[in-house]
Amino acid sequence: MIVSTWSGRKKRRACLLPVGLSTEMNGAVASEAARRRAQHSVNGKTPEEGQQPAQWGRAWEVDWFSLSSVIGLLCFAPFLVFYFVMACDQYQCSISQPLLELYQGETTLLSIWSQAPSFTWTAAKIYSIWVFFQVLLYMCVPDVTHKFIPGYVGGVQDGARTPAGLINKYEVNGLQCWLITHALWYVNAHYFHWFSPTIIFDHWIPLMWCANILGYTVSSFSFIKAYLFPTSSEDCKFTGNIFYNYMMGIEFNPRIGKWFDFKLFFNGRPGIVAWTLINLSYMAKQQELYGHVTNSMILVNVLQAIYVLDFFWNEAWYLKTIDICHDHFGWYLGWGDCVWLPYLYTLQGLYLVYHPVQLSNVHTLAVLMLGLVGYYIFRSTNHQKDLFRRTEGSCSIWGKKPAYIECSYSSTDGGIHRSKLLTSGFWGVARHLNYTGDLMGSLAYCAACGFGHILPFFYIVYMTILLVHRCVRDEHRCSSKYGKDWKRYTDAVPDRLIPGVF
Repeated sequence: MIVSTWSGRKKRRACLLPVGLSTEMNGAVASEAARRRAQHSVNGKTPEEGQQPAQWGRAWEVDWFSLSSVIGLLCFAPFLVFYFVMACDQYQCSISQPLLELYQGETTLLSIWSQAPSFTWTAAKIYSIWVFFQVLLYMCVPDVTHKFIPGYVGGVQDGARTPAGLINKYEVNGLQCWLITHALWYVNAHYFHWFSPTIIFDHWIPLMWCANILGYTVSSFSFIKAYLFPTSSEDCKFTGNIFYNYMMGIEFNPRIGKWFDFKLFFNGRPGIVAWTLINLSYMAKQQELYGHVTNSMILVNVLQAIYVLDFFWNEAWYLKTIDICHDHFGWYLGWGDCVWLPYLYTLQGLYLVYHPVQLSNVHTLAVLMLGLVGYYIFRSTNHQKDLFRRTEGSCSIWGKKPAYIECSYSSTDGGIHRSKLLTSGFWGVARHLNYTGDLMGSLAYCAACGFGHILPFFYIVYMTILLVHRCVRDEHRCSSKYGKDWKRYTDAVPDRLIPGVF
């Protein structure tokens, strides 16, 4: 299934491990890596004499189920995005009506396609300026916000150790990019009027074609680059299957030059910076069409803005999460961050343009509380992990010295590393309680739209499938990485998401 970013929510993709790197299972390891490991000893013994910690790194082989899933996603995910957007554009956000009309012969796929707005050079110009501006902010404006905003960690930061043992450096300036971008948006909307605040909604479908072009271009470029001029050949993973390699990626951290990192840029910009701008454009369109903005639209804007700001505030922490620590850069990150994230994560605001909903005070308060409590659990859980990691366990969690399990693992260069798995605080309640908070927030976004249509609730269905699958996937990797130490951890913390249930 489509994981990680589009898990984005790049955000929420925190590795389930309280401390240390989370990694993917290393299947059949390349012979060169195997020879390097054979040259290292463990506790003074040869590999045959000593007990090896579990290996880590993404699998090299593809089974038939994974391959069929990959081909299915490559074929149908772009059409799913188009279907949802088209349903709002032509069917007032009904996802059943087009299927019913097709079944009854009242319409055809060609007629639906012909009514959808096509690619325009105006949209191409808008999108090109947008992407170029984000590249400019990312590459040419070093972060200064960390110098005057207390508690914010920005500037040059170390990433996590890669499977080959490398540690990359990153220019963390996402919060600064977001602030500059939104300041310019505000100044334009209230003073200069260079363009209408509804510009994104007005060109929404033509912009989708532009986003697809960028998504496929960067995915194809990174695929070719891995063969011809990889950034780090030791961190490349070849399965021998072209479809899997294209979708899941070959290079671990593809870069151009020293600082332009594909993962960090496309995971964080332009998609997530655009998220709040897209919602603001929806709000402006609602004001233009109906003369007022509903409390449901305000709720969606506020709750999702909290999430986006949280992501950029913790961008340095994000360098230690699953997107950076596990995933190779391929179509599912390149296309997913360009198309899937901005078009399907913003469905609630799009729906409210077509169906303005004014909630009762009780409904509004309930949704707000659900979103804020979910955010508190999500952020507090991740904060405990980050605090424990930074202090190496020399901290207090819920007023007590934290409990943890010592463990060890090895990288593909033969290096032996040690880590600690936290079993205190929220991490003692469930192994993925940050995901639980994430799901509560996701449900709040959907519930803010009322219960008149199914379409706004696609997000909570998707996130539930995504995060449950992530739990299983991550734990399989962690079991391979930590071996018997992981079994000790799951015995200490038996529940995954909901204590006593799952």
